[in-house]
Amino acid sequence: MSGAWLTQAAGMSESLVAVRRHLHRYPELSFRESETAALVAKELTRLGIEYRAGVGGHGIVADIVGDSAGPVVALRADMDALPIAEETGLPFASERPGVMHACGHDAHTAMLLGAAELLARERASLKGTVRLIFQSAEEINEGAKAMIREGVLDGVDEIYGLHNLPTLAAGLTAVREGPLMGSVDRIEIVVRGKGAHGAIPDQGIDPIVCASAIVLSLQSIAARETSPFDPIVVTVGSIHAGEAGNVIPSECAMTGTVRAFDPDVRRELPARIERIVKRVAEGYRCEADIVYVQQTAVLVNHPEATRHVEASIDALAGPEARRLAAPTLAGEDFSEYLKHVPGCFFWLGSGPATDAERAFGLHHPRYELNEACLPLGAALLAGIASRRLSGMTLAAGQTRKGGEAR
Repeated sequence: MSGAWLTQAAGMSESLVAVRRHLHRYPELSFRESETAALVAKELTRLGIEYRAGVGGHGIVADIVGDSAGPVVALRADMDALPIAEETGLPFASERPGVMHACGHDAHTAMLLGAAELLARERASLKGTVRLIFQSAEEINEGAKAMIREGVLDGVDEIYGLHNLPTLAAGLTAVREGPLMGSVDRIEIVVRGKGAHGAIPDQGIDPIVCASAIVLSLQSIAARETSPFDPIVVTVGSIHAGEAGNVIPSECAMTGTVRAFDPDVRRELPARIERIVKRVAEGYRCEADIVYVQQTAVLVNHPEATRHVEASIDALAGPEARRLAAPTLAGEDFSEYLKHVPGCFFWLGSGPATDAERAFGLHHPRYELNEACLPLGAALLAGIASRRLSGMTLAAGQTRKGGEAR
């Protein structure tokens, strides 16, 4: 059946594009995806698939139950957009100022709906159940945890998902066993000094100078406290202090993100960051408070599930369509599902056929998705689930195709 998935999905290309463009035109932020969820519900109803709405926010969960008993395999797509003003100039560009599908979740939703249609057509041949998970709030790292709390993984044996990648040409995929994406944590720092006139700094205690020293000192964690073979990132992305150029404010607030690729390394970072923040502040006669929020874990693909995805790609699109994914410190809350059940998350190329490395990346206001990837994404999701339910997988130790994703 594997080859037939792609043929059938290609025949659905026009409808997949229509759904994706509608969602792109009307993007919704995290935990506000009511219209997106309504469209998903409408499409599932059209396909005769029962669903449960309002799971973990606006999430939707639906089961396609085969005629034979068997395991439950879950497929997940995220639905939310980003607070970014679109600059693509596309005819179906966002009509909501300051909100954009700059990460392709509109395409992910369309692909999973396409997979649902393919699987619904073959319901009688399924030996088990396919659970469809349409998730809210991936962009703020809260949606997966919210859905898990409401039982979305109850009874699930394995879970699979994908993410488009505009720096990889459409028609290609990239897979990697083990750690694929970094953990995501947030830091919130408030530095308190003493306000004064900017021309008389000795009468004050400048929190901005102190905050600047903290930003620079935090970089020593990666440079001097962590092995160069254990990549981490500590980025301060926002600094807010003061209202006038000639006034030393009394406070400076900063927020940042912390990424790691090894769970053990991640566990050490809160204490290291707090030590630097507190002691640098003391050295500058300031006080500092820090809040460290752990958001999502390292995304670790399970070996057998990864082999199954690789075999499914090879059967459906050919081994030449598969690359070895490069690890990245970008984060994904799909990692939260993988903490509970085995599974695999992989990249689907969504870039131009040539010069994909020059495409605008994810979260860019000029990001564009090559819609040629939609049928392949739908077919892969359907094929991965159906092949797993038929017991098809890869023998341990089978050779993988090499080559880094571009």
